[in-house]
Amino acid sequence: MSYYEDSIRQAVEQYAGNLMSYFYNQRNPGIKKKVLSAIPSVEIRGGELMGCTTVVLKEPLAEEEMEDLQDYLKGQFSDGWGEGFEQREIQTGDGVLYVHFAEEPFDFTVEQVQDTEASKEQPISKRPKMKLVGQDGNIFAILGRASQLLRRNGQADQAKEMSSRVYQSGDYYKALNIISEYVQTELSEKAPVKFRKKKERGEAR
Repeated sequence: MSYYEDSIRQAVEQYAGNLMSYFYNQRNPGIKKKVLSAIPSVEIRGGELMGCTTVVLKEPLAEEEMEDLQDYLKGQFSDGWGEGFEQREIQTGDGVLYVHFAEEPFDFTVEQVQDTEASKEQPISKRPKMKLVGQDGNIFAILGRASQLLRRNGQADQAKEMSSRVYQSGDYYKALNIISEYVQTELSEKAPVKFRKKKERGEAR
């Protein structure tokens, strides 16, 4: 599925909305006041394409509230938002895809990502570092690690651009050199910097 990341991502972005608009929890109704938004997306992790929900918080959630929020999101991916999305045709160069998120086992890994208004205005001056030596030689696994580093660095646009170029390269070594233009690797000395000014909003995942 990683090969079709761009097509799936575009479909998710077109169909995605704020899942908190439909939130209701009788046991913890205060969750909705603390969570400003929950927006579905996809990311490559370990060479696999996985569902992701970016959650923006007004204030931290208690452990019980976090559990209830995750239960709600599981329901949205299996019976709510995800049930509607899996009926949408996703056109690719190889045909039509239908994407289903709620396969078993289905669970969440929570990451904290923060980006302040001050850092949003700063130009990006250097690339995140990533070693190639001794790592998995699967180009999709390498691309997934590089994409993750860029997204954590607030460079989602660059991660998307890099993935598109890698998929079109058709060659393992060309792909490595492309990746080395965006993240600093052992090959980066010959690779030009292509980063632009950061435009991402502050968010927590």
